[in-house]
Amino acid sequence: MTLLTAAALLAFIALGRWQWERGVGKDAVASQFAHGGDAVTELGSQGTADLPRFAQVRVRGEWVTDRQFLLDNRTRDGRAGYEVLTPLRLEDGRRILVNRGWLPFNGRRDQLPQVASGLPTDPVTVRGRLDELPTAGLASGRSAPALTGDWPRVTSFPSLTELEAAAGSRLEPQVLLMDATEPVGYRRDWRPFARGPEMHYGYALQWWSFGVLLLVLYVVLNTKRRDDA
Repeated sequence: MTLLTAAALLAFIALGRWQWERGVGKDAVASQFAHGGDAVTELGSQGTADLPRFAQVRVRGEWVTDRQFLLDNRTRDGRAGYEVLTPLRLEDGRRILVNRGWLPFNGRRDQLPQVASGLPTDPVTVRGRLDELPTAGLASGRSAPALTGDWPRVTSFPSLTELEAAAGSRLEPQVLLMDATEPVGYRRDWRPFARGPEMHYGYALQWWSFGVLLLVLYVVLNTKRRDDA
């Protein structure tokens, strides 16, 4: 009984610590997100890899309307939908994916939203925040975009390499979350994550509470056993 109690107690402590560290990590990301909008940088010839995550940048280029992606499994207020990734060809020829926001799923997989309409053909200036591609918690939630077929192409938690293979061109490693004030976009209430650090802190306290309860039960049961003897 003592060995089982010790093993369970160590497991509860480790699980609580793991959740607490996840919360601390999210706190750091939230701070980075909050300070990323302090100044706007002209991207120019810089690569997005040279700038921090969530940095505010301004880019100029032309929309590539025939190579758009729909990020699947993106939800808002409990509703399923897509986030629209549209390449922007910069003045030096590089391409960056611009996340133009979220739109709801229309209930039919055979009728994808017409995301090319309304995009200007002339060069435009776009402002937004740099961010990483979203990642899935489980590998089974990933689905690479098709290499052939019509556009836009649906994909779920793709890698940059998979997007480049489908688009047939190199892409900047970070995507641009288009600012909510920019035109030709969809819903853009950007957040650094869906659930905040408070959730992980709560889980940590729960695990540690289980450990305290286990110790109390161990002491009570063993004290009673000695009294009975």
